[in-house]
Amino acid sequence: MNIRRAAKKDIPGVLNLLSQVLEVHAGIRPDIFVPGTTKYDSDELSEMFRDDTRPVYVACDGDTIIGYAFCQIKETDASTMVARKTVFIDDLCVDEAARGRHVASDLFEFVRSWAKSIGCGDITLNVWEGNDAAISFYRAMGMSVREMQMELFI
Repeated sequence: MNIRRAAKKDIPGVLNLLSQVLEVHAGIRPDIFVPGTTKYDSDELSEMFRDDTRPVYVACDGDTIIGYAFCQIKETDASTMVARKTVFIDDLCVDEAARGRHVASDLFEFVRSWAKSIGCGDITLNVWEGNDAAISFYRAMGMSVREMQMELFI
């Protein structure tokens, strides 16, 4: 397995994984996510793949994309919070067929190493309540709850 920055040729493989992730989320929250859609389209991916502030890394098995990590470099405004540079993982996915091969942990460690190399002090992400496998994985990677978003249906 090789982990590298995503390129335009990776768009079909990344779209396939985006579809898989969307279906997981639609299963957990059908009131929010529309099955059969993806978070980004080809044009958006093409733009993102060129943006150094929002790098996308892919895990490859030969020419096959088996995982990805969408990242965003963020810096807090020092006026009300302590100034810090962080990497936000917007999305991390491993192909259903490649699960159990440590692809997710390798991607996560790759992102951790990269974040440290560019001077980030932490990694943040969001995970949906009910996505127990993801929550367990992120806890195993050493993450803890930083804040919660709550809702009330009316």
